[in-house]
Amino acid sequence: MIKKGEIVYGKITNILGYGAFVSVGEYDGLIHISEFSDKYVRSIDEYVSVGQRVKLKVLDVDEKAKRLKLSYKLLHKQRGVKGEVPKFIIGFKTLRKAIPDFITKELEKIKREPLKTNLLKEGKLKIKF
Repeated sequence: MIKKGEIVYGKITNILGYGAFVSVGEYDGLIHISEFSDKYVRSIDEYVSVGQRVKLKVLDVDEKAKRLKLSYKLLHKQRGVKGEVPKFIIGFKTLRKAIPDFITKELEKIKREPLKTNLLKEGKLKIKF
């Protein structure tokens, strides 16, 4: 007895425009054209041929009729990356390391743009290092 989700081996018995028929022991199965690839499938012959033995995943089982819905693409996906993966530097400086840079940048801003308050002139604002 075959169950949904199992991996089985079957022999391709016929290919039509909408799918390929497969014999898996006492069961007859169909691999629908949409189960060959996530991309456009021009011809099923590009993936399998009659008489070929293939590894497939069971999507659904009809025990009374002894029929299977099968998937080719779930086990034969082409994996990999086309192109380069960008490299990012992820992380943060500790606060102790970041504070001197922050203070330097803020002091440069103060020198370029005068404060909009007189607190610095009045001596009420004190900056210690």
